[in-house]
Amino acid sequence: MKNIIRKILKEDQREMYLNKIIQVMKNDFPLFNNMKLYGFYDQLSEDELIYVLSGIFGEPVSIHGNGIYNDGNEIYYEDSNGYWYKKEYDENGKLIYKEFSDGYWKKWEHDENSNIIYYEKSNGYWWKKEYDENGNMLYYENSRGGIRDYR
Repeated sequence: MKNIIRKILKEDQREMYLNKIIQVMKNDFPLFNNMKLYGFYDQLSEDELIYVLSGIFGEPVSIHGNGIYNDGNEIYYEDSNGYWYKKEYDENGKLIYKEFSDGYWKKWEHDENSNIIYYEKSNGYWWKKEYDENGNMLYYENSRGGIRDYR
């Protein structure tokens, strides 16, 4: 019985440790480089690393090479030099946001037919489009004053 209690206590301590890593690493990019710098990376088993990364991203993840994936979608990538980007998807698996290590970002909006109806970049450029039910573009406008109206 004592051995069972010790095992449970040891598992609880390990889980508390992993949760502390999640708190420390949340939004501390580049993730892999910083986890190595702080000494966490080499201390974790593969299952523990996946647990930590899932906690950081708030969703179940898998690791393939330098990328982190959720439901087959790449949500994070990092190279050995610390360059990284992260992506967000809507409930239909459409890309809606991408942020890069240099602070640059892009975002997209889609209509119910998966047409991209809005696009914006961190430099201020944007465009928006309207489509008919057949997927034909009816209207286009951008931040530089360009307008095309096919209605």
